[in-house]
Amino acid sequence: MAEKETVCFRTSIGGQALMEGILMRGVDRQAIVCRGDGNGFVTKVEELKLVKEKYPFLGLPFIRGVVNFLDSMIKGVSALMWSAEQLPEDEQGEPDKLDLWLQKHFPDDRAEKLIILVSVALGILLAVGLFAVLPTLLAGLLNKLVPLHIFRGLAEGVFRLVIFLSYLWLCSRLPDIRRVWMYHGAEHKTIFCYEHGKELTVENARTESRFHPRCGTSFLFLVVFVSIVVFSLITTESTLERLGLHLLLLPIIVGISYELIKLAGRYDNAFTRIISAPGKALQHLTTAEPNDEMLEIAITALKLVLPNAPGSDSW
Repeated sequence: MAEKETVCFRTSIGGQALMEGILMRGVDRQAIVCRGDGNGFVTKVEELKLVKEKYPFLGLPFIRGVVNFLDSMIKGVSALMWSAEQLPEDEQGEPDKLDLWLQKHFPDDRAEKLIILVSVALGILLAVGLFAVLPTLLAGLLNKLVPLHIFRGLAEGVFRLVIFLSYLWLCSRLPDIRRVWMYHGAEHKTIFCYEHGKELTVENARTESRFHPRCGTSFLFLVVFVSIVVFSLITTESTLERLGLHLLLLPIIVGISYELIKLAGRYDNAFTRIISAPGKALQHLTTAEPNDEMLEIAITALKLVLPNAPGSDSW
């Protein structure tokens, strides 16, 4: 049984690992802190404009999951692009042909927004293709060889899980991704340090766990798991019909998964530890032990988004 951790409270502050930096997102603002050319850090703080403030119904349970997922993707890609621009020139990659075409035909600010939207769209298409379309097609081919009948949904789920785990494993083998995983570990350790009521220092953060229940890895696993359960209810034998239904049900699956990750982040009991366990196990692939500079960057980013009213960031 997992060891129960004592926390002062659970914060809604979350983060994302970037290229040589970290994004921390608080209640009303977000901060990006990256390693600079010299010994200092480069920071960027932005006020958050939440869409649910303008359209309150978008903050309702099961709807908010899809909205927050898309919003996090857009802000995350934007932060990732900004962090890449802060790298020393000899570490920066060359812009691809699409980026160059957009920069040539549109003003700088509009080109940046288009690049972000295209990146998000391509990311969603890749995820849907890998984890929704491909497993359905593979199970359809297998069904022609060996009739699966009621086990077709299970076969799709097995393919989906294998593809997901293989994707994470392959990413973890890339040297450049290794440093991103180290920043990911620094983000988790720093948030745990804050939740445990300790002073935000490198020494204190260093002793914390890098496996956090409210993590993007855990959320993605829940999406895969919930999709297996929901898609198993589909009875049609037509591969095209199954594909269509899978796409239609994706927002519902994301919404359910988001509510589950909120439960895991808010409570510590037998149920939440069970639903958190697989995601935390996968964090052995998607996080790594950070160095002290990475922890210092994470602490700096977290301090920049701490709420003015203590406790207003309670999850």
